[in-house]
Amino acid sequence: MGTPNFNQLRNENPLVRAIHTAVKGRARYKVSGLHYSEDLKRYLESRLSEEEIIAQVHANHITGNVLVIFHPEKSPNAIALLLQDIVLDYRKQVRKLPVTTAYISTAKETAKNLPINKGELNQPKADADKQNGKALLPQTHTNKQLDQASNQLVLVSGVVSSLVLCTAVLHKYNLDTSILLAIQKLHTPLLDRIMLGITSLGDPTVLLLVSLGLGFGLIYHNRRFQATTLGIAVGGAILLNCLLKLLFGRARPALWDRLIHVGLHSFPSGHAMVSIVIYGFIGYILAKQFPQWRGRIFALTFVLILAIGFSRLYLGVHWPTDVVAGYAAGLVWLIACIQRLELRQKYNSLGKHLQQEPEASNKMLELTPETGYVFSS
Repeated sequence: MGTPNFNQLRNENPLVRAIHTAVKGRARYKVSGLHYSEDLKRYLESRLSEEEIIAQVHANHITGNVLVIFHPEKSPNAIALLLQDIVLDYRKQVRKLPVTTAYISTAKETAKNLPINKGELNQPKADADKQNGKALLPQTHTNKQLDQASNQLVLVSGVVSSLVLCTAVLHKYNLDTSILLAIQKLHTPLLDRIMLGITSLGDPTVLLLVSLGLGFGLIYHNRRFQATTLGIAVGGAILLNCLLKLLFGRARPALWDRLIHVGLHSFPSGHAMVSIVIYGFIGYILAKQFPQWRGRIFALTFVLILAIGFSRLYLGVHWPTDVVAGYAAGLVWLIACIQRLELRQKYNSLGKHLQQEPEASNKMLELTPETGYVFSS
């Protein structure tokens, strides 16, 4: 590919635009043509992974963004120019495909032997391109979405079923009291203070402040749909928890003197249910924003949610079945809210692609009386 000139980028019709370069050695770029192109996504990741200065790369063909982690001594402009050269190489290779060449050759022979009416021949082809673009692409992506949705549904159903089964077993064999008495033996003054601090992370006031902070942050970065979904998630979780508490009306355990004051009803645990919704939603947003740290983000989120639920048992304000049932109900609601976001993103991306595809198809080939079908520049 040669040695790129890292001093400046081409300014006319840039193929690559830096959109986030605040962190040294890490940058996010918007790449022209990457939107809904899995081939270009794989090509970019393959080529960039071969570069010594690149530590990690993640291309997203849904958003058209490329996240690159590179040597701190290199500038974002250098990486942008490297990306631009790779995209140009990809376009050159696409134009040299044998199938395309054969199609053009046939078109030329037809153009030489037959009288050509440019308007009449272009119109059926344009109509066919539009119909193919609107019929085949949605079908392909719909199949992929259905497969992904099926896999997610199986996973979520398995987790929720396990939590429900655990709740039933604990209740059937009356293990609630035994578990709480076993946990009570762990009490120490230091551990009491630690558990009080952990359980405060699930208090309504703290969760409200966290939700408001995240919501305002999303609005500030023009992510209004995510902010709206967060509001629906929080409000729905609180409302559903209150309704379930009133429906079951279960009394709280009174096995020892409590260190905190709590309400009347116990089932399901509000701390467990609302915490898994809010902190789970935050974990999802952060994992989308920083895919290179996705594993760590999910692990920390899981530990935090688990710790809040355990703190309720340690403090003796909930039965184990309350906490497990709260996790199950909260997880179902969290997945429903996340699916709302995923579907919105997929339909927006598909709609933009369908609008751009006919224009790209019309510009790809032109019919001229002298040469027949040729690529337009």
